[in-house]
Amino acid sequence: MKVFENESVTFPKGFTAAGIACGIKKSGAPDFAMVVSAQPASAAGVFTQNLVRAACIDWNQNALHFNAHEIRAIAVNSGNANAVTGAAGQRDNAAIAQETARLLQCNPEQILVGSTGVIGVPLPMEGVTQGIKSSHAALSPSGGRDAAHAIMTTDTKPKFVAVESSRGWRIGGMAKGAGMIHPNMATLISVICTDAKIDARILQTITASVASKTFNCISIDGDTSTNDMFVVLANGASGMEADPAEFETHLYEVALTLARRIVEDAEGATRFVDIVVEGAKSDADAFLVARTISTSMLVKTALFGADPNWGRVIAAAGRSGAQFDPKNVSLSFGGIEVLKGGEVVDFDEAAAHDRLQAREVRIVLNLGAGKGHAQAFTSDLSHDYVKINASYRT
Repeated sequence: MKVFENESVTFPKGFTAAGIACGIKKSGAPDFAMVVSAQPASAAGVFTQNLVRAACIDWNQNALHFNAHEIRAIAVNSGNANAVTGAAGQRDNAAIAQETARLLQCNPEQILVGSTGVIGVPLPMEGVTQGIKSSHAALSPSGGRDAAHAIMTTDTKPKFVAVESSRGWRIGGMAKGAGMIHPNMATLISVICTDAKIDARILQTITASVASKTFNCISIDGDTSTNDMFVVLANGASGMEADPAEFETHLYEVALTLARRIVEDAEGATRFVDIVVEGAKSDADAFLVARTISTSMLVKTALFGADPNWGRVIAAAGRSGAQFDPKNVSLSFGGIEVLKGGEVVDFDEAAAHDRLQAREVRIVLNLGAGKGHAQAFTSDLSHDYVKINASYRT
């Protein structure tokens, strides 16, 4: 497998994309993206479990239920979530699909839609309609990176990556997200395209599996969005059938890279934190512990201060709901052991402080209760996170 850091959704054959500005963002930055398959594609997706859902979520789930073998495109706007906008929001979402379908000469049910941004504000449909036309006119096999720019909100950089299998079929993806990140079945917005042939039902199973091991393992602030979606399109343009196991391995690598980049770009973050939980009673228990630690405000603020405050980590593990004996627990920060067999180790505080000032930090917790294992990725919590989110709408 070859990795291509500078490629995005149009790296696979048969895909074009565009990213333009249509006036949703006050800054004038790009805010509308389109990704199009030259031929009907198999598609799969996982979506937010939040009870408050954007109009695009229901639309996409319905489209995939009835048309999972013939999706042609996804159109994404940024700067406006089109969530909690009632019947008008549903009509606006349908209008985006209809106008995109008209230009591509297909049915609206073959179009997926994504929205991200401020909740509760009507879409400026005059600008959006023009954005659809402008995006269609700008579609290009080299437009993948433009599309990745156009779906950003508080992101400081676009997120994209691609891989090529040893047989020659390709996978390319993009994602956006820097805040309101705590996925539940999906996250943020991520679109991944492949020119491999793969059945839609198999693709759905693989997509859900990959989400559980990548996007669902990250957390920035503990907030699950109204608009989360992870969508995969497979158009078969390479002419090659993908072995499901090999395809899942490659898709996992793309999704994991995008997931890590989301955490690396977390709002106000100064640390990328890799939390490894070993020795749990089960993988499910390990995940409970890892996820609880990753969302602890006390742990995250201690990490911002590079403080090896191991008590906060242990306390988070203890309230996770996982079963273990505190007498068997061991813990290390950045490779420095601070707790062994439930007892404090005489460690060098200054050295641990220095390790925790690194851009990337690993915390390893062994519960001594079994063979369960899980991993989670998070960021520290800084002053800048508060500043960004205190004035998000203004």
